[in-house]
Amino acid sequence: MKELDRNAPVGVFDSGVGGLTVAREIMRQIPEERIIYFGDTARVPYGSKSKDTIVRYSRQIIRFLRSKGVKAIVIACNTASAHALETVQKESDIPIIGVINAGARAAVQATVNGRIGVIGTVGTIGSGIYTEVMQQMRPGVRVIGKSCPLFVPLVEEGLLHDSVTDEIASRYLAELKGKYIDTLVLGCTHYPLLRSTLRRLMGDDVTLVNPAYETAIELRELLKANGLNREMPAPDGEEKYQFFVSDLAEKFTDFATSILPNEVKETKKINIEEY
Repeated sequence: MKELDRNAPVGVFDSGVGGLTVAREIMRQIPEERIIYFGDTARVPYGSKSKDTIVRYSRQIIRFLRSKGVKAIVIACNTASAHALETVQKESDIPIIGVINAGARAAVQATVNGRIGVIGTVGTIGSGIYTEVMQQMRPGVRVIGKSCPLFVPLVEEGLLHDSVTDEIASRYLAELKGKYIDTLVLGCTHYPLLRSTLRRLMGDDVTLVNPAYETAIELRELLKANGLNREMPAPDGEEKYQFFVSDLAEKFTDFATSILPNEVKETKKINIEEY
């Protein structure tokens, strides 16, 4: 590991706006840290793309974040964590974490009956990554995956509390309810924004695991363990949180302001293909 500046920002990236739930938890759990966020809004969604494509996209984004001098990177996207994390970790001399391990660990600790549901994109569920990781952590757990491809567009359209979302969610979740799970992993970073709907439909007997929260805690521990936790507050006038996208900056800014604790003043659009 090369010598890193502990006061440098943390890079966070996602296929679009979903990773803002991870950024939001980092803001809450490690408020002293600076964040540079990139949302790949021109190429969203990742859930239906091949592994090779997602590895290529992830490398480009990491090169962009490195150009901004980040000290660590969080892949705030389950699909990219599933398909690219292992590859890019091997290529990197700064710490990179994804959202899957932290969520998987919380789920195996939470389950009592050993039956865990995972909802996510087609790509994440198809990869089998949550099943693999959880069974390594606790052999014998039964993992039932269910892809919910319509959740991402519903969230991005702002239909968080809508009868259409309720109807689609109850159809998706019916299968999991019949399998008597006691823990449900929200295996896509958009899904915490539907938490109240999912909680209502699954009932109080099912523990919902939010990997965004668990990832922020894992990042805090990682920075501390590597002596990379920020020592000094950001100087006056410095942007603590910076946002970049590959398209639709204005739409992103509106959405980000609606879910983050601070107003997002500006989102810069960049050409990610140049990296």
